[in-house]
This record gives sequence, structure tokens and C-alpha cells, in this order.
Amino acid sequence: MGKTTAGAPAARPFSKAAIAVFAALTAVGVGFWIYQLVKGHQVTGMTNESYWGANIILFMFFVGLSAGGLIVASSAHVFNIERFKKVALPAVVVSTVSICLAACFILVDLGSIQRIFQMIMTPNVISPLVWDMTVIALYLVINILDIVWIRKGDERKVKVLSYVALPVAVLVHSVTAWIFSLQIGHMWYTAIMAPIFVVSALDSGMALLILGLMLLEARGLFVTGKPLFKSLSGLLAVFIAVDAYLIGCEVLTMGYPGAGEAMTLSVMTTGAMAPFFWFEIVFGLVVPFLILVVAKNREKKGLVAAACILVVLGVLCKRVWLLLTAFIAPYAGGSPIVPSEAMATDALSFGAAASFYAPTAIEMVIVVGVLSLGVLAFMVLSNLLMGKSTKVQAPETTR
Repeated sequence: MGKTTAGAPAARPFSKAAIAVFAALTAVGVGFWIYQLVKGHQVTGMTNESYWGANIILFMFFVGLSAGGLIVASSAHVFNIERFKKVALPAVVVSTVSICLAACFILVDLGSIQRIFQMIMTPNVISPLVWDMTVIALYLVINILDIVWIRKGDERKVKVLSYVALPVAVLVHSVTAWIFSLQIGHMWYTAIMAPIFVVSALDSGMALLILGLMLLEARGLFVTGKPLFKSLSGLLAVFIAVDAYLIGCEVLTMGYPGAGEAMTLSVMTTGAMAPFFWFEIVFGLVVPFLILVVAKNREKKGLVAAACILVVLGVLCKRVWLLLTAFIAPYAGGSPIVPSEAMATDALSFGAAASFYAPTAIEMVIVVGVLSLGVLAFMVLSNLLMGKSTKVQAPETTR
């Protein structure tokens, strides 16, 4: 293809060679997943004490990453924000790929595939897991309809759908949070868990969307324009600030004298989970905010890209410490399941995370396979939906 607009680079769709590489990695991951199904979860790093691991961490992570795209696309139509409408298609593509990956990690985590059909045929309607399965399925349907109608240019249907999509986008992250926060026996049992999930989903999802737009623009598949990049980056700075505020509220409540969360807070801030916790605080929140809060920095794509990468990695670290701290802290003083007093010492040691849970090589190959499937889907959808599109490629010209 030639140039899409004046001054825009010639379109260079993702190559067949790159698609083939990620397809091969996906196939390898599927092979190892089948091996895990045959041998059972004994081939993973999960134990009776840490019965959730890398798959659930990444499930939370990708549910969050799916937020930015759909919320931007839906808000553009609900609140009639014209400049955001221009990125609606790539935003929904990013959202669709992310929510599919989240579902894949749940599928991989199941020991038996038939459990999916069990939940469908005999659902426990008071279970947050059933709520989550339902709302994720609805979320995916909304994304697919959004893509179809945006491509057709059916503005009326897209706008009507957006009024449903926006609350569902918030609900899908709230329901995921309730899976954890309704468990009384863990440190997740807090009313602020759902708002924390929603806001961290907004900042990580927005960061991923901005990175995706940069990649598409570099390939000549989409032209966003500097003013819109600057606007999205400013919105990301706001999300980061709100995320930091909510984490501060939670930590203050946990650390206040008499709160009864001293062990959990110690594991987070000075113990086994400290590297993940402080990476998120310093590099996932403070540094990106300081970069993006300066208007001139938001005009520099290199700085914006660095800030977005740090935000995404910071939220990934949050998912790690959020999940594993809840397993470490209740057992730190000894229990019938983990009787050794050494566990208490390990929990409060800076580098002892691996003594509680460390993914095996088999787990990591499966993870790489699922992630490769996501990259593959993004490349194929981008080539199909944007490689020959001209309607959505006009750059931002106002403000």
C-alpha cells in the first residue's frame, strides 16, 4: 500500500514470517498444556499452600489490560468525545485480544476441561466464579459486535452498544476483584478491592492501548496524531494518580496500629513480596506519573512509551504481590498445613518468594504459548481490519 495520509508512512502489514513464528510458539504451548492435562498440576509450581499461580496472576493482569480499549471506545460514543472515536477500532481490538487471553489463562489453569461444561450446565448462581464467567462472555460478545459495527460505520448501533459496554467494562473488573475480596480467610477481604482493580485496569489498559497505537503507527497501519497521543497520555497520568491514592489508602489502613494486618503489610513491604511491591510503587506509579504529568514530556513518544511500559510492568507486579501475599501471610506463623516455623522467617525475608511459589519450566512454556497466541491474534486482526482501512486512519487535526 502507499501512504495512507499526507506524510504518513507506507503501510507495512505484519509479515507472514512473524505470524508463522508466533503460530509455532503457540503450538508448542498447546503441546505442553496437553502434557499438563495428562500429568496434572503436579508438573507446575503450585502446592496446597499456593493453589493459584502464574495463570491466575496473568488472568487478573489481562482482564485489567482489556479495560483501556473498550472504555476509551465506549466513552467516546457515550460522551461524544470526537477525538477518541478515531481510535475506537484499534482500542476494541486490543480489548478483545486481552479478554481472550484472560479466558485462555483460566482454561489453562483448569485441571479438567469438563469443569467448564459443569459450570454451564449446573451453575452455582451465588458463586463469583460463575458471575465472572458470565460477564467475561458478555464482554467478549460486546467487543466483537463493536468491531463489526465500527467497521461497517454504523454509528447508531455503536453508540447504543456503548451505553451497555461502559458499565460492563467496569463490572468485569469488579467481578474479578470480588472473586478475591469475598474470601474471608485471606487479606483480599476488603471493600476497596474492586475499586483498586478497576483503576489499575484503567491505567494498565490505557498504557497498553497507547503502546499498541504506537506500534500500529510505526507499521503504517494507523495514524493517531500527536494531539491525540498527548490527550491519551494525560488521561493515563490521571489514572496513575488515582491508582496510587487507592493503594495508599489500603496500606494506611493495614498499617494503622491495631489494624491486625501487620504481618501482611510486612510481607508486602519488607518481606518476600517487597521486590514486587516496591517496583510497582516506584517504577509503576511514581516514575511514570512524574514523566506524564509534564505536558512537554507527553509530546515525546520515547518518554511516553517508557512510561507506558513501566505502568504495565508495575501492574503485573501488583498482581504478583496481591496474589502471593495472601498465601504467605496467613501461614507465616505456622498452621496444620504449613507447620514449619521456618516459614515465618522466610515470609519476612526480602528474597524468599520462591520458597512459597515458583513457576516451573513447563508452566512458563505454556505461558509463552498463550502470550504468543495473543500477539498472533493482534497481528492478524490488525492486518485484516486496519491494513486496508482508510476511514479510521485520519490523524488528529484539532487542538
